[in-house]
Amino acid sequence: MENHQKIKIHFEDNEWPFEFTDHDRQIARAIVFDDFGYFYFVRVERDDDFGKATLIETSGGGVEVGEELHSAILRELKEELGVDAEMICEIGVVDDYYNLIHRHNINNYFLCKAVSFGEKNMTQDEIECFHLSTLKLAYEEAIAEYEKCANTRLGRLIANREIPVLRHAKMLLDGLV
Repeated sequence: MENHQKIKIHFEDNEWPFEFTDHDRQIARAIVFDDFGYFYFVRVERDDDFGKATLIETSGGGVEVGEELHSAILRELKEELGVDAEMICEIGVVDDYYNLIHRHNINNYFLCKAVSFGEKNMTQDEIECFHLSTLKLAYEEAIAEYEKCANTRLGRLIANREIPVLRHAKMLLDGLV
């Protein structure tokens, strides 16, 4: 799969007015799958500056200073999903914006296979502010969940970013790319 065409997608934030961008955030994210054709995501329940929303999102997060992308995604998967995973390939990069918080996101996506599940090691914010939980969904269920959660401004931003990545990952797994 290493010789496949990597995606490179750019999205603007059309939900909130653009004022300025004052920081970039390197993010490692993964489409995680298992031997039975299921995909794993995080359910996020938030009520903050972005509004009240229940969302679906790929597991992942910020890359720490000096951390390699590959290490960051494996760490994030262990923290948020409790999964030990095998990195299959890089899917590509989606850069987008959160105008509300003046941030440019550089989302580095990977395709990872779940090897085993164990304890999660979430941060206090992930537990108390975002109420993260794990979703195990078939491909069609995941697409439907993204579309359902696109009923909020933040949900639309996330769905616009992640549905194309999930579709590309599915084509990779089906050997179509």
